[in-house]
Amino acid sequence: MRYARGLAEIGDGLFAWLQPDGGWGWSNAGLIVGGTPGDGAAALVDTLFDTALTAEMLGAMERATGFGAATIGQVVNTHANGDHTHGNHLLTNAEIIASEASAREMEAFSPALLAQMKAAGAAGQLGIAGTYFAEIFAPFDFAGVEERPPTRTFCGHDLLDVAGRAVDLIEVGPAHTAGDVLVHVPQAKTVFTGDILFIEGTPIMWAGPASNWIAACDRIIAMDVDTIVPGHGPITDKAGVREVADYLSYIHRETRARYDAGLSAEAAARDIGLGRYASWRDAERIAVNVDTLYREFAGVTAPPDVVRLFGLMGQLYQERRR
Repeated sequence: MRYARGLAEIGDGLFAWLQPDGGWGWSNAGLIVGGTPGDGAAALVDTLFDTALTAEMLGAMERATGFGAATIGQVVNTHANGDHTHGNHLLTNAEIIASEASAREMEAFSPALLAQMKAAGAAGQLGIAGTYFAEIFAPFDFAGVEERPPTRTFCGHDLLDVAGRAVDLIEVGPAHTAGDVLVHVPQAKTVFTGDILFIEGTPIMWAGPASNWIAACDRIIAMDVDTIVPGHGPITDKAGVREVADYLSYIHRETRARYDAGLSAEAAARDIGLGRYASWRDAERIAVNVDTLYREFAGVTAPPDVVRLFGLMGQLYQERRR
C-alpha cells in the first residue's frame, strides 16, 4: 500500500489515517466501522497531536464513512503520548478508553507543558534541548489543545463490541511508554499497534524494559493478521515487526556491553554504531534508549530527566547534520 498522507481504506470496514514522514509527532490513527452513524457504531484508534490535525482527520473520515466527531462512539488511546491523545477533546460524545497506566501518564505530561517547552525553546531558553524541541515540534499547535482524559480504563485486557464486531485491547506495556496497548480486530486480521511499531523510524523507549517491547513484537508476529498499522510510518507486515524487534535486541546487547565496561550512558550512546539502522529517521533517539537501558540495568525506578535527554538528542542531531 502506498504511504501517502490521508485516509487509507484497508478493508472490511477498517481505515488508517497516515501522516508521512512518520517522524516526531507525525503519527497514524485508525477507524473501525461496525454499523451506521446513527448508532455510534465506530471506534477510533488514537487522535492526533493538535486540534487542527485531528479536525482534518475527522472531517475526512466523516466524508468517507459518515462517522465523524459527533458520531464516533469510542476512542482507544494506545498510549499516553500527545501525538496519540491531543485530539480527544473533539470527540465530545465518545467514550475515551486507555490502560490505567496510560491514564496516569497523561496526567503527568500535559499539552500545556508541551506548549511551555516549545515556547521556551523558540525563545532561546533551555539551551540546545529547547532549540531541538522547538524545531522538531514546530508544525504543531499545542496551545489549542484541551485535555480530555480517559473515561474508561483497564489493566491487561479489555474487549470492545463495535456493533457486534469484537475488538481486543491488549496491554503490552510498559515498553515504549508505561501502558502501551495493541488494538486487534481478529475478524479483519488487522492490528493497530500504536508506538510498539515505528516503521522506517527509530523506536524511542521512554519506559522499557526492552524485554517487554520485544515480547510485544513477538506477540504481534504470533497473531493471525495480514495488516499491521504502526504508530508511525507506513502500513507493514510481520517482516517490519521483526525489524523493530531486531533493533531493540541489538541496542540492548550493545548497551549492556558498554554498561558492563563502565562507560557513561552518554558515552555509550555516542559509541554504539547504528549500522543498517543509521538510515532510520530520528537516529538520535538512541540517547533515550541507552539512558533507559542504563536505568534498567542499575535498577533505577525514578523517571528520566526529559530536558537533559532532549539536550543530548539535540547534540547528536546537530552532529549528524554536519
